[in-house]
Amino acid sequence: MRNSSGRNSIACVGSAWNRLSITALLLVSTMSLGTSAANGQTFTVLHAFTGGADGAAPGGTGITIDRGGNLYGGAGDGGLQEPQCYLGGDCGTIFKLSHRGSGWTFNVLYSFHGTDGDSPDGPLVFGPDGALYGTTFYGGPGCSYGCGNVFRLQPPPTFCASVSCPWTETVLYQFTGGNDGAQPAFGAPLFDGAGNLYGTTIRDGAHNCGTVFELARDGNQWTFNLLWTFNGYLDGCMPFSGVTSDGAGNLYGTTTEEGVNEGGTAFQLTRLGQSWTLTTLRQFAPSTDGDDSLGTLVFDHSGNLLGTNRYGGPGRAGGVFALSPQNGGWNFSVLHSFSFSNQSGPAAPILVDSAGNLYGTSVQGGRYGWGLVFKMTPSGFGYTYTDLYDFTGGSDGAWPYGQLAMDANGNLYGVAELGGMLGGVCGVYGCGTVWEITP
Repeated sequence: MRNSSGRNSIACVGSAWNRLSITALLLVSTMSLGTSAANGQTFTVLHAFTGGADGAAPGGTGITIDRGGNLYGGAGDGGLQEPQCYLGGDCGTIFKLSHRGSGWTFNVLYSFHGTDGDSPDGPLVFGPDGALYGTTFYGGPGCSYGCGNVFRLQPPPTFCASVSCPWTETVLYQFTGGNDGAQPAFGAPLFDGAGNLYGTTIRDGAHNCGTVFELARDGNQWTFNLLWTFNGYLDGCMPFSGVTSDGAGNLYGTTTEEGVNEGGTAFQLTRLGQSWTLTTLRQFAPSTDGDDSLGTLVFDHSGNLLGTNRYGGPGRAGGVFALSPQNGGWNFSVLHSFSFSNQSGPAAPILVDSAGNLYGTSVQGGRYGWGLVFKMTPSGFGYTYTDLYDFTGGSDGAWPYGQLAMDANGNLYGVAELGGMLGGVCGVYGCGTVWEITP
């Protein structure tokens, strides 16, 4: 597990794990845990990572779902052990979970080698061509362990009947740690209508505060364009969140540090001809607003921008906030504040369903202190908060980083970075899980 998202990592940092066999790339996942959650819902572990060929520590990638209900994600550790990997350890994997009868089948789509990427830490997204796109935090040339990259994964061109059907990776861009930035983290790549890709890096750039970039596509060629370099004061520093866009093509995101109040910022980037201009929408005040906003901003059905802060706020453990357009500006409001003692709150972006309900996770807190899954239901002028599930830190998992996904039946999917299979390769904290909550 990397400390790539500012996490106080507990387990396996820099360790040289004993590897399990890398030949068993197709694993049948069992429904190893089915416990009651709130309001009659059921929590089920779909896969518990072993730390071997399947990977370990599925953190910032979370879950991406396709139209067929298949689940995709990444594990920051595990997979192949290569000398080019972070601290000479493991470079991580990209995985898929597919329905097979009443269960799920787990398959590794790709294992990173270090030179082609290391530690996928941001959500995956399907591009206009149907391929999977993502980023790695490390890997490639430059920086201490590589500056990270943007990659594309494509399935085999013809039907594959083999047990192992790895996908093909293409590195679209490798960051150098110069003015282009380094280490894209936690934000999913964003495509515009022309097929161009946008994202953020959290380090380097002209002021060592990260960048916003575009990869402009022309057929099979990708051209890197630097859209913004953060300077750390008025505009903030370290944009973990990636960017989202509105119908006019404006980009929105957050920074986790600095700004006027030292709590990070929320920003808008607007194209002006061949250049971009940044408008700061909010200077986060840690004591009242919260700070350390990692998750991608999302629009709700009313055009409000929703986000999360991991620390601070009225309850001092972060919360859920809204930025609402008003009279040409943006009004900030805290929708829910967490009050765990000396623990962090939500890191993942908010998921909005068709009825306007909000879903999210808190990394820590809950009944056992290992994180929780929550729902916020519109009620009058606010929301009614419901705790859907509290992680125990055992076989169910712990520390639910990463984005959530929901299928057409309202089933909710996510990952936990720790827990699952305790002991063995991953030690007492476990290698992480993929889980489901059914309504």
